[in-house]
Amino acid sequence: MSVAFTLATSRRILTQLRHDHRTVAMLVLVPSLLMVLLRYVLNSQTLFSHFAPALLGVFPFLIMFLVTSVTTLRERTTATLERLMTMPIGKLDLLFGYALAFGLVAVVQVTVAATICLTWLGLDIAGALWTLLLIAVLDALLGMALGLFVSAFATSEFQAIQFMPLFVLPQILLCGLFVPRESMGWLLNALSDLMPLSYAVDALTHVTNSAEIDSTLVVNLLIVAACAVAALVLGAATLRRRTP
Repeated sequence: MSVAFTLATSRRILTQLRHDHRTVAMLVLVPSLLMVLLRYVLNSQTLFSHFAPALLGVFPFLIMFLVTSVTTLRERTTATLERLMTMPIGKLDLLFGYALAFGLVAVVQVTVAATICLTWLGLDIAGALWTLLLIAVLDALLGMALGLFVSAFATSEFQAIQFMPLFVLPQILLCGLFVPRESMGWLLNALSDLMPLSYAVDALTHVTNSAEIDSTLVVNLLIVAACAVAALVLGAATLRRRTP
């Protein structure tokens, strides 16, 4: 890997995003708008405080998956990626450049959503704010990494979106957001243990109810971060130098 190539890739992506106002608006504002909608749909401060912390991780995860998978695929199908690969740049340089650029966007995305929830919407958490932000950013980075990974297997933008029911929706259903994981059957519980979003929701639930940073919370954070890095590495391994 080359730090110079990675930073150059990040600058290119951020420059493109700066000129794409609709994508920036979707990335930064949509999670916040969904949280506002959730607050008034539930119409209960108690219910909102129960669901909101987990959804602060789920919404960025979902949106970053969609945007990064389609964006990366568009660069591949328009031969932009193929032209870049003719240069002395490694696959990891490209993908970690994408990760750095979208990671900065994720920080802004989560910060805006968390600020609105904690001020206007009245969300109350027992843990530290920085812990909540860290977990939510890791969730967004995980969605981004999975989006980069699945884009290598799609041949069209429509096909990239079709991967969402396979990679995203099962994680949302089994992560413990709707039903506690220990209340599920043994098979569903075992499947949820294999899904990184489960550990992110566990961490967010812990921060909501406790100010203590224990070993379980640290392990959950490390698992989410490791899964994001693994998805990026697998994405680099499956990235083709030629577009079929």
